[in-house]
Amino acid sequence: MNGLQTFPMAPTALSDLDPYRFPAALAHEGPEDPRTVLGIMGHGDRPLPAPAPASRLPMPLEPEDRRRLDLHAALTTAGVAPLPGDLAAIEALCRLDDATHTALQRWITHVL
Repeated sequence: MNGLQTFPMAPTALSDLDPYRFPAALAHEGPEDPRTVLGIMGHGDRPLPAPAPASRLPMPLEPEDRRRLDLHAALTTAGVAPLPGDLAAIEALCRLDDATHTALQRWITHVL
């Protein structure tokens, strides 16, 4: 194959798109029902725009909550799934100071 391959049958309209790969593609469902989005959206609906980072409210995490997220991330990265009974132990570990929590994460992830 030399260069780029072009596809002979490119979709010419939104209704030609695969509804499983493109769920927001419009399709004719019947003469009595104008173009709708396969039961997901109604006629005239538009998807919401992406949120602007500047419009987000500044809500810093409490240190205990940040340590809990870090601990769950370290356990997930190490392939250790905490059991439901382990949540009390995780809560107790998250109440420790940052230096102890850093050592705990280093032990879990085996990072020197």
